[in-house]
Amino acid sequence: MVNMKGRDKLTRIVDFLNECGMLRKTPRTGYQFLGSGSESVAEHSFRTAVIGHVLALMADADVARTTYMCLFHDLHEARTGDFNYVNQLYNSSERTTALKHACDGTGLEDAVLGYWDELEETETLEATLAQDADQLDFILNLKEESDQGNTYAGQWLESALKRVRTKWGRELAETIAKTDHKDWWFLGPDSEWWTHKNGKDDKKTS
Repeated sequence: MVNMKGRDKLTRIVDFLNECGMLRKTPRTGYQFLGSGSESVAEHSFRTAVIGHVLALMADADVARTTYMCLFHDLHEARTGDFNYVNQLYNSSERTTALKHACDGTGLEDAVLGYWDELEETETLEATLAQDADQLDFILNLKEESDQGNTYAGQWLESALKRVRTKWGRELAETIAKTDHKDWWFLGPDSEWWTHKNGKDDKKTS
């Protein structure tokens, strides 16, 4: 990254933001094996951050730190791409180096890399919650695919549930596993709405 050394701080921040945008174009690759479903790294990172925020509130942990760790946990994949487990048998990526290069010259180095180091060491409650949030986002996706008939997703779900570490994460995971993914919108309106949504009201006859 020698050619980036002469760029001023604000320009490097814009570079950083453009790099974050690359995550919207970077696919998560495990769905190739699952056979259904898809998402970008950006989509995954967003909901992981929301889940981390919720978990931190449940656990009375540092909400901001947990959320930040979730937000930046896959930023390096803008440069490395997402390696599924088969890829990892034959390839490795220098994740920390990629993240350092992304942050170099932005003034964000200490903060972002600090979150990264804490997450990698996973010795604090906040880091463990962030790791759980990462898994819970995947569990939510697997439940949705399972609800829609993908039997492999159900098998993956059983394994993913075992990876959740904290009691708060397990509580959420167990509830996800027994909740239909569409309930939040399908059960919302009065049941009559589904049969009268063509504009007829109770006073009119068909």
